[in-house]
Amino acid sequence: MSSIAAQAKIIDEVKIDILTQTQDADNAKWLRDVSRSFVSDTITAPTEDMYAYAVRASLGDDVYNEPCTKILETHMAKLTGKEAALFVPSGTMSNQLALRAYCHLTISKKCAHTWAFRYEAGGTAFHSGAQLECVLPSNGHHLTLEDVQNNVVISSDVHSCPTAIIELENTLNGTIIPQEEVIAISDYAHSNGIIMHLDGARIWHVAAETGTSIKDLCDPFDSVSLCFSKGLGAPIGSCLVGSQAFITRARWFRKMFGGGMRQTGFMAAAAAYALTYNFAKLLDVHALARKLEVGLEEIGVKITSRAETCMVFYDPSPVGVSYAEIVSRAGSLASPIKLGGSRLVVHIQTTEETIDDFLALVRELAQEKKAAGFDPSAQKGQPNGRANTNIYVKVAQADVAKLQKE
Repeated sequence: MSSIAAQAKIIDEVKIDILTQTQDADNAKWLRDVSRSFVSDTITAPTEDMYAYAVRASLGDDVYNEPCTKILETHMAKLTGKEAALFVPSGTMSNQLALRAYCHLTISKKCAHTWAFRYEAGGTAFHSGAQLECVLPSNGHHLTLEDVQNNVVISSDVHSCPTAIIELENTLNGTIIPQEEVIAISDYAHSNGIIMHLDGARIWHVAAETGTSIKDLCDPFDSVSLCFSKGLGAPIGSCLVGSQAFITRARWFRKMFGGGMRQTGFMAAAAAYALTYNFAKLLDVHALARKLEVGLEEIGVKITSRAETCMVFYDPSPVGVSYAEIVSRAGSLASPIKLGGSRLVVHIQTTEETIDDFLALVRELAQEKKAAGFDPSAQKGQPNGRANTNIYVKVAQADVAKLQKE
């Protein structure tokens, strides 16, 4: 084979077309599917308007200089009242970079999604060699100053590991930490030389719901991670903010971790679009979540964590229904609804029709159980606890997982 023929063969082998013959229709279907999913707010799909804005962005290399990304970082620093900001691919990386830049013991709310306690692949130990002390809120809702004081380690005893960082997550599973409690914890931490970090993946929801500015929410913290793809609907990206020295160090670790990116302008533009147009939609999201909560309670379902923002946790057992039954029937609808476990997440692309259809489904299942002889009154009087952890109730977990795959 001639060298020209060999080169042509290699060129043909390298080629790939990842678009389907019906890509536009497939994308439209995906958008419809997203509007009928309660699985997470990370599944929202970029809209045509977001893409149109994003493709006009600058084309620089972020390791050297990327104009649109720099503008976004400057805006985020100003918005949060910090000296500097760093754009990163994910909230996982943002939080891990913060911890690595500090590299000490962290107190976090029990099963807080950050710091890799359960869902970030052991990143805390792997990247930073840090020890975690996970604290369960005594009030079942949010960490208090008393919780922190009862668990913080302030000692020179060689047998102990002194606390260096306290991390809070706001919101956590949709619930809001009262700002006065955050300030009290922060004042105590700083008076003892302890750093404060916030996983603010969904801090946007707190600002929208309470009318508190992003800066005021971030003021008690030395560093904050804010996500653009949770809640706000951007396809990728988070921002880490803090002092100039802290961000300089975090940028160095970002490169070490493999997070030094190239032409990030379109990512930054998508995030900017989300901030400009999607943040304003969050109050409507919260209203839909509350409608979901009220409707479930009217049916007789137990609410284990209320719709303070975008999430509802529920238990259908008081009406004799299991999660697996709900997942199965929801997936069999003419326009299927996707869910899993005890958590229902409402997002900017959830439709009111989806809320109505889901409530109608649960109501129908409850009526069927009652007709079959199930007595809801026998369930009354049982304690109505909260389920405010990242470990979602897994009733018939194997069945639910199997049904979701189908």
